[in-house]
Parts: sequence; structure tokens; C-alpha cells
Amino acid sequence: MKKSDVIEHINISRNQITGHIPSIIGAFESLSYLDLSRNSFQGNIPQSFGDLKGLDNLDLSYNNLSGVIPKSLEALLHLKFMNVSFNKLSGDIPTSGPFANFTAKSFLGNKALCGNPIFGVLPCPSPSSHGSKVKQKLLKYFLPIIASVTICLAIVYMMRRHQESKLQVPSSFNTLSVFEHRMISYQELCQGTNNFCESNLLGVGGFASVYKGMLLDGTIVAVKVINLQLASAFKSFDAECMVLRTIRHRNLVKVITTCSNLEFRALVLQYMSNGNLERWLYSYNYCLNLLQRVNIMVDVASTLDYLHHDQSESVVHCDLKPTNILLDEDMVAHVGDFGIAKILVEHKDATQTKTLGTLGYIAPEYGFEGKVSIKGDVYSYGIILLEMITRKKPTDDMFVGELTLRQWIDASLSDRMMEVVDEGLLRIENRRDVTVMQSVLSSIMELGLMCSKELPDERADIKDVLAKLKKIQLTLFEKRNRGV
Repeated sequence: MKKSDVIEHINISRNQITGHIPSIIGAFESLSYLDLSRNSFQGNIPQSFGDLKGLDNLDLSYNNLSGVIPKSLEALLHLKFMNVSFNKLSGDIPTSGPFANFTAKSFLGNKALCGNPIFGVLPCPSPSSHGSKVKQKLLKYFLPIIASVTICLAIVYMMRRHQESKLQVPSSFNTLSVFEHRMISYQELCQGTNNFCESNLLGVGGFASVYKGMLLDGTIVAVKVINLQLASAFKSFDAECMVLRTIRHRNLVKVITTCSNLEFRALVLQYMSNGNLERWLYSYNYCLNLLQRVNIMVDVASTLDYLHHDQSESVVHCDLKPTNILLDEDMVAHVGDFGIAKILVEHKDATQTKTLGTLGYIAPEYGFEGKVSIKGDVYSYGIILLEMITRKKPTDDMFVGELTLRQWIDASLSDRMMEVVDEGLLRIENRRDVTVMQSVLSSIMELGLMCSKELPDERADIKDVLAKLKKIQLTLFEKRNRGV
């Protein structure tokens, strides 16, 4: 019997695999499940995948794949689920065979794809030789003239508006335009949330309420409705829109669009079916295992690294806490709620604010002086690391007087470390190697203490924290695969 006759299930997701996807996989005739997601694969999707006649699940999302989606996949008549989201694919999306049953969720994050608008992409341009020649002539002879006139008019307009623009605050309607990839009316949101019924309420914050809703196309969303009775809510709404229009990361809550009029303002957000991190940490029905907790820590650290270091102007979240860390159906963490976020001016490492975050998670210099810097986010992250291991909030009743969560852990780390660890975590991990467990827990708590030092300059850099957490993640993953 050939190997290709017996392999039915391949799952190597969430690793750091690079290079091209081997085309030899197409020879595994009995393969029904293939998951290569969340790696760093490059190049094209192999044409040979069209030979996997028994395949019913294909996940290639979150890689760096390029080129077109092979039309050979139209022959996979048993394919029920396919996800190629967040790659660099281009060209026409096939429509025959299993593609007739797929939705836009299968193709998100591939800007150069085109085809049927039902897939959430633009129609592919239809070639017309006659039209192309006419366009070429227009571009050659008339474009320079049109451009010159337009530039002159623009200069005149800008000169007339120059003084006025200095005095204007950017309008929220201008800010919102970047999100309006699709039109969603107030009536559609009312219908989808059952008139914002309390049974659809997901949560209430200082500036807004969040409802679960369904759009007309069946998409489940979260609708964040701003409390317009609060003057500060307007600033929060505009600030969140201003920040979110500049950033895009797989571990950020995605803004689908906005809906706004004189009496109503809302952000339509990606729905997170598993709620927030706080719900899972303090649930009586379920306990996160150690690998799940580390995966979440890595996701959040990746987001902070992106916000702090991958922008020309660093973004500071200012209110990082478990309720603002949301979990999707795969338990992947997404950071949300940028209502009090700040964008640091280029070449400036700090700014001042009068808006405070959440007690217990705000850095000392933020609480006392209103000083905002990326080190403030690192402090909040450090507190969350400690909370995830101990299942103790920084505002727990046991922390009175001079005793804080950080001091409690610091005093126990040397000889009583296991006494401060979440009992539920120890219970579900009791079959694991004790030495490995203690080493991992100790490393995470040390990272939490390094991140939450009182002086900003003494705190760890999020890049270093992320690198260490990824090593811990890899160690745990290898141990799990060996059953240790």
C-alpha cells in the first residue's frame, strides 16, 4: 500500500514553517483534512491540490502565499471548507464546483483578488482592445492638460481654505470614510440587533454599548454604539476611528464599517464568538490550559510590537486589560477598544493626557502624571501576564495597604511559586512534566515582573518579551506533541 493511500489528516498549523508548499502533497489521494494555516509559506498554491479528490477541509490562511487560486480546485467536489484569508493572492476567484458554496470569509485580506462581489472583492476588469486604445490616446493627449488645470484649481482652493483648515478639528465623518467599504444603514443595524434588544447586549463600557447583530447577508457582527449623551464619547469615537484607519494586523479587532448620523454613531466590528479574556479567566465552566494562555500572550505581544514599532508614529493603546482582549472561534486573541488610544508624534517618545485608563492596569507615571508612552502599555501587559498565571485581578480584595499583585508574586517566586499559581491551571496540567511546568510558569512570571517595574526605563522591551514567549510557546507545543 502506498503512503499516499493512507494519509487522511495533516495539521501543521501555528508553526514557523517557511518556504514553498510541497506539491507532493497532491499525491496523498485519501487526504480529507489539510491545515497549513498560520505559518510563513510563500509562493503559489500548488496546482496538484486539484488531485486531492477526497479533500473536504483546506486551510491555508495567514501565510505569505502569492499568485492565483488554482482553477484545478474546482474539481474538489467534496470540499466543504476552504480558507485562504490573509495571504497575498491575486487574480480571479474561481466560481465553479465547491466555490459556489463559499463566502467572503474564505478570501479576506487578499487585496488583489477579484471576481464575484459575493466574495467581498471587486469585479475583475474585462479586457477590451478598442476601449484600451481609446484610453491610451486620452491618456497621451488630454491627461497632461487635465492634470495642469486640476493642479491650478487645487492650488487656488488650498490657498482659500488654508486659514480655515487651521481652525478646524477633523470631522468624524471624514475620519470614518476609510472604513466605508460597504454601506450599512441604521435600519439594517436595527433589524440585525432586534432594535438593540438587551438580549443582544454583549457589554457596556464607559463610552459605548456593544451588541451582537446579523447583517442582511448573514454576517454576524458586533455593533459598538456610542453614548452620545456623553461629550467625551465623541472624542473617544473619533480617536478610535483615527487610530484604526492607520493600522492593520491579524490580532486587531477588524472594523467592517461605520454607521453615523446626527443622532446615532456606531462602529460595526468583527464578531468574536468566544468573548473576552476576562470571561475565560474567571469562568466556572472552563479553564484555559497553559498552551492556550501562552498562545494568547503571544498574540497580544505581537499586537503591541506592531503598534509600538511597526508604525512611523507609535500607537499607544492606553487601556490594555483582559476585557479588551477578545477571542475568536479559534481562540486567537484580538486587541480592541482604542477609544483612549494615543498616536505619538514622530521622534517623540511620550505625550500627556488627562484621560485615565483602568485602575490596576495603568502604569504609575500614567496615573500620577498623565504621561503616555509605549512603556505604559508594557506595564499593563505585564500585569495581565501575572493575572493570567495567578487568576488574580490587580484589584482583588486581598491586595490592601502596600500589598499589590506584583509584590505578592515577587515575594513568592523564589520558594513558594506554586502557591500563587491558578489552582484550576495546576489541576488540568497535573499530568504534565512538573519540572517543565515550573520552568515555564517561573519564566512567564519573571517576564510579568520585568514588564511591570515601577520605572518605565527599567521595563522590558516588548520585542524581547515576544521573542521569549515564542520560545516558551515552541517548547510547550513540542512537549504536547510528545505527550509530555
